[in-house]
Order: sequence, then C-alpha cells, then structure tokens
Amino acid sequence: MPGSLPSQESIQPPPPPPPRDPSPGISPPSRIPPALGSAPSPSPQGPVQDAAPPHPAAGCQPPGIPPLMLGGGGGDPPTAAARIHSRQDPTDLLPGAHRCQMRLRGAMRLVRFRGAGGGEPRLGVEAAEGSVVDLSEAEPALPRSARAFLESGHRGLAAAQRALESGRHRVPRESVRLLAPVGDPQKVICVGLNYRDHCLEQGVKIPKEPIIFNKFPSAIIGPFDDIVHPQESNEVDWEVELAAVIGKKGRHIEESAALDHVVGFMVANDISARDWQSRNGRQWLLGKTFDTFCPLGPALVTKEAVADVHNLSIRCSINGRVMQDSSTNQLIFPLPKLIAWVSRFVTLVPGDILLTGTPPGVGAFQKPPVFLKRGDEVQCEIEELGVICNKVV
Repeated sequence: MPGSLPSQESIQPPPPPPPRDPSPGISPPSRIPPALGSAPSPSPQGPVQDAAPPHPAAGCQPPGIPPLMLGGGGGDPPTAAARIHSRQDPTDLLPGAHRCQMRLRGAMRLVRFRGAGGGEPRLGVEAAEGSVVDLSEAEPALPRSARAFLESGHRGLAAAQRALESGRHRVPRESVRLLAPVGDPQKVICVGLNYRDHCLEQGVKIPKEPIIFNKFPSAIIGPFDDIVHPQESNEVDWEVELAAVIGKKGRHIEESAALDHVVGFMVANDISARDWQSRNGRQWLLGKTFDTFCPLGPALVTKEAVADVHNLSIRCSINGRVMQDSSTNQLIFPLPKLIAWVSRFVTLVPGDILLTGTPPGVGAFQKPPVFLKRGDEVQCEIEELGVICNKVV
C-alpha cells in the first residue's frame, strides 16, 4: 500500500534541515515557511484557471519578508533550499524578486490578477516596493489577454516597461489576487524524463531524444488556487517544473536562435494521476490533464531577469517537508534543444507553455510510494522565479 501524508490536524514540525529520506509518512510543520513570490490569499472560485479555490489553503497565505537562510548549516555545502533563500542584497528581500537582475532593461515580473472588487482579469507588473502596476489602467490599449499581450511582441513589452518606470497606477499587493500568468495558451507542451537525477532515481536509461506529451489548457490554475483531487484517482502526485513561455512565433527553430523565441519563465507543478498514466493504452494524457492539474506562477519572469536559467535551484515541499531538491543544471535536454526539437513538429506561437521536466523525489518513487490526499499543501519554488503554493481539496 502506498504511504500517506499526515493530515493537517496532526501537524508536527520536521527536524532541521529538511530530510530527504523517502519515508512513507510526511509530518508537516505548523505552517509552510515564508518564501519568495507569494501572493495575497485567493477569493471565492469562478472558472477554473482564473478563480480562487473555495477553501483557500491556510499554509499558502502570503508571507512577509522571506528568511535569510533556510537549510544547510555548519560546514555543509548549501542545499538548493539554502540557495533559494540565501539573500545578501537588501533588494533580495522583496517578495518574489531575488535580485531579479533588474539592472537589465526588459527585466520584469509580469502577472495577471483580479482586484479586490473582482471583475475581469487584468495584466500587471510587480514593482520593486511590492505593489503591482495595473497595466490595464496604465496602457488601456493593451490587450487584456496574456496571450494577445505576448502576440503584440516588443510593443507590448515596451508599454509594460514604460508603465513600470512611470511610478504610477500602483495597486497594493495585498489587495490583488494573482492568477496564472498565462491562462489562455494555445498549447501546454510537457517533457518527460528530462533530469539526469530523475532517471537515476527510476533506474532508467537517459533518453536519446525528448519525450513529449501535453496537458490541455483547461488544467491551468493560479499560483495559490486549490488542486482538486479527482475521485477517479488514488495516486495523485507532484512534479515541480521550470516552465518556459514562448514570445515569438517559429517553426524549425535552430538551437542557436531558440532562446530568442522565449519571453520568460514560470514555476509549474505538473500534477499527475499515476494510476491513469499506466491505463488507457499507457498514454499519459488523461493522467496529466485533470482539471486543476497545472498550477502556474507566481509571475512570468522575463528572461532578462534570470541570470542563468540552466543553473537554478528547484524544489518541492509537501506540508513543509522537502521532497524534491535539485537544479536545472541536471536537465538532459536544455531549452534550446527542446525548442528546436518541438518546433520540428509544431509551430510555436506566443503564449505557448513548455514544461521542461521534473527532478527526483516524486511520490511514485518513494519507498513505499506516497501520494497526495485532500488537505495536503504543495509548495513549488525555483530560484529567481518565486513560489507557488496549492492546497489539495
């Protein structure tokens, strides 16, 4: 029988540093520790990809200033957790920023949000002091859809930069609810077995070419929305992933030009029903695309804001216990190879989302296996991008 994650009622803090052993039970702390990229708590739910959960996760509430250090100690080498939370520059203490390489023009954290009064989704940019620039107010001519905004190319990004630099049209962060940064992509493309350490975990050979599958866009939810545990599955699992967002249309893209087609990056969680991955002719689609199975956010961080996308700490915690802890330097097929490969078969268009694979530590390969249950809190974070946190209901 698979192991289970303890209920929120049986909360016990884990011993520091967070253990990595694949024990069947995971004892959560009293609350998930503060982390970068958090957002205000959601409000009542409407449509799946743009709505808050009916019961917001208490542990996924927005924290304040993140801790200076988490994990690692003494003479031990820093873990991915320590790298994510270690901040030396005071500007690093801004929620979600992690320096963000803002010295480069074009470096922005683009968001979609709803204001306190609800209404239609709006586009925004995170400002350094923690507020959100309302792009829909600052630049009324801009599209309200993230996909249409990205289709506008340099014109839209330049307008967002102007609005950010103007110092106007600021909305207090605590008064907005973040949505998925891109809620209406044409395609959500995923890659399997793309971390060396994940292949070692399973005892499988390194793939010779990317393994491609997909999710339907209807699986997308926001960075703090609830994951709905489907009645049809008993083996719901987590997968923290780096997501790249296409900003420029292309087909048969050369590796040398591939990153020119990327506008930026997000944190993603490729929630998966393992029992359905092995059913239905062993095609993965149904197990990957239940409603709410693709949390994204907290922001679309433009590539100018990321020092080296192939050297970022990446981790996932369940009820505060670190389960996945690796680096994007473990990618077998880096982004240029993935984009060149996928574009051999399909035309990539602005707004398309590419999930790049997950590191080791998923529930299916714990001994015994451990799967998500209602009440669990799943926190995914990537260095320089931020944190998403979703409760299972």
